[in-house]
Formats: sequence, structure tokens, C-alpha cells
Amino acid sequence: MARVVIGLSGGVDSSVAAYLLKEQGHEVIGLFMVNWHDTTGTLEGDCPWHDDRLFAELVAKKLDIALHVVDLSEQYRRRVVEYMFAEYEAGRTPNPDVLCNREIKFDVFLKEALKLGADFVATGHYCRKATTTLPDGSECYHLLAGSDPNKDQSYFLCQLSQEQLRYALFPIGELLKPEVRRIAQEQGLATAKRKDSQGICFVGKVDLPVFLQQKLAKKEGNIHEIKPEWPKFDRRPAFEENPSDELLDALAAPWHFTVRDGKKIGTHNGAHFYTIGQRKGLGIGGRKESLFILATDVEQNVIYVGEGDSHPGLWRPTLRIDSAEVHWVNPTEALSVGDERRIRVRIRYRQPLQEATLYCRERGLYIHFDEPQRGITAGQFAALYAGDEVIASGVISA
Repeated sequence: MARVVIGLSGGVDSSVAAYLLKEQGHEVIGLFMVNWHDTTGTLEGDCPWHDDRLFAELVAKKLDIALHVVDLSEQYRRRVVEYMFAEYEAGRTPNPDVLCNREIKFDVFLKEALKLGADFVATGHYCRKATTTLPDGSECYHLLAGSDPNKDQSYFLCQLSQEQLRYALFPIGELLKPEVRRIAQEQGLATAKRKDSQGICFVGKVDLPVFLQQKLAKKEGNIHEIKPEWPKFDRRPAFEENPSDELLDALAAPWHFTVRDGKKIGTHNGAHFYTIGQRKGLGIGGRKESLFILATDVEQNVIYVGEGDSHPGLWRPTLRIDSAEVHWVNPTEALSVGDERRIRVRIRYRQPLQEATLYCRERGLYIHFDEPQRGITAGQFAALYAGDEVIASGVISA
């Protein structure tokens, strides 16, 4: 059997994962990460890491496994939080949880685990891994969706490399969440009834503007409303078979507005605090339907909004992943320039997989959806699936 270092987070998922590994006969070592100390902007009562560590210690004692503690807060601040600040400042919306897995859990944490002699690193993610042998004798590692459709977390791991997947184990990937809770209860684990963590990975639930104000200053600007009858909505070109690069670029382009396109209806505290599709936090009422953010302009510090979930400014048919941002989780599935294929895509966690056609061109990957998508947002990740396998991902371009 192998020596497996598991990231014990103080939650029920990693606790049961540790139990299952021990039942399988592995030598299991727990490793608890301290990744964030600052409470600025965090919402009161949201599981500080001190509580997480206590629960991890209780589980380790119950399972009779060693528990080590490592402080990775400097690497987390530099590689995840600073990136997050920079992206918001530039008017994009990052996904810190995807970055956390790529940069911390399966990089910095992995290196710490290897120092402890680990053969593998395990986590409590709801996803699965498969291995196949290629004709040249090398192994290819496949990242698969978790068996629980309500908890599948493969999206959050869409940036992992083959080298990272080589070491990864996901012991609860075949289980449903209620089964995980049942096992924890039966084994008397302290985390059995503990609520799942929410919010930003290792930071928790935050008041985002307050959190971002650590680095990004308030700056009052105007909110302009764009009406659904804005003429350019009717001028987006129609999709054609065998589309040209020019047509794909036009279809993937985000909506761009100017203050002349809409009427001022209010003010805000900084365009970089908001994201496309957001409807809360605008402070403007008296409407039949909610106002949604259609676009942000951090250069001019203007937010553009539209009324109603069906507003055409919320919807786009196509997105682009810049060639420099394309990541093939499974390199054997990589396309060459000029190739195309049918694919399924997820542009946010828990979104049902969307049917689309993938076009590989010089400028990157273009994803044209069968149905227009709401709230396509620059800076977020698109994860590409073939069946239940994540084969590629990338940052959505502006």
C-alpha cells in the first residue's frame, strides 16, 4: 500500500476521504494548511481557520493518524489573492477557487506532502481520476466528473496538469454527499454534521467590496441603463456553417457601451467592485424586474445595467479562450489549428453542461454554444468536457 498525505481541512469530505484511505490499507498522514490570517471583509461567524484546525485535530485523533500543520499563507497571498486583486482592478472577474487548486493544493501543498514521503496526495473533492496506458507505454491521467451530480467539483480542478493528476487521489469521488455524511456519522467523526464551507477558498464568505478595498480604493462613478431596444443588439451577425475567423471574433466579442448609449440612473463606489450578471448591491429599486450588470468600464469607471433576466445584453452566443490561456488537461485530446469538434462546456460551478462546437484557430479556441449563454464573463474559466471527462480549460477572453 501507499503513503498518502491528505489535506485535512476540518470538513466532512476530507474527513471521510481520510477514513476510506485508511480502510483501504494505506499509510495516511494528515496535513492541515493555514492559508489566510486576515479577517478584513470576512463575514462574522464564517468558520475561521482556528475552528477548522480543531476539527482536523479531532478527526486525526479519531482515525489515529498523524497531523502536520503548514502555513502557506504567504504563497496563497502572492499566487491567489494578489492575482484576484489584479484581475478585479483590470475589470475582469477571477475564480480564486480554480487558482487555489492549481497553485496551492496541487502545487505548494503537493511539495510539502512530498517532503513527508508521499506517494500520493488526496483531497475531499467530488471528482474521479482514471488512468490509461498510451501506445508508447506512458500513462495518461483523466479527470472525471464526480458521481454526485449535485456536488461534482471537476470544474474547480480544470487547470490541473498531468503531473499534478499523477499524484492525485479523490477517495469520495464515487460517493453521493448523503453517503459521505452517513459514513462520518457511523464512524463518529466530529465533522459529521458540520456545515460545508462557502465563499472564497480558505478565506470564506466575504463582503466582496470591503474585501477588495484592502487594495482597491473606492471611486464614485455613474450607472447607466441600456435599454433592450439598443440598436446594436440587432446587428450581431448570424452564425454560419464553417465560420470565418472574422465571424467568430464578432460573435465572441463582449458588448461595449458608451455613456451616450444609455441614461444615467445612479452612482456606484467603483466599477472594479462589480461583475457581469450581478444584480445585488446596486441600491436602485422601484423596478418591475431586477437590474443586472451588462458591462463594466474600469477606465471610465462606468457600470452599464439592464432590466430583466431576458435583457439581450446579458446573453452571448460565443466565447474565446486566447491561445496563450488554453490548457489541455488531457493532451491526447488537443486540437490543431483548423480542427473543430462537438463539446460540452461549463462556464461556472454547478452550471449544467452546455452543448457547443469547439473551433481551434490561430487566436485560440472559440466555443459556439447551441444556445446563447447568460453572463459570459472575462477572467472566469471555461471547462471543456468530452463525456464526463474534463479535457481542457482556459480563461475567458475579454
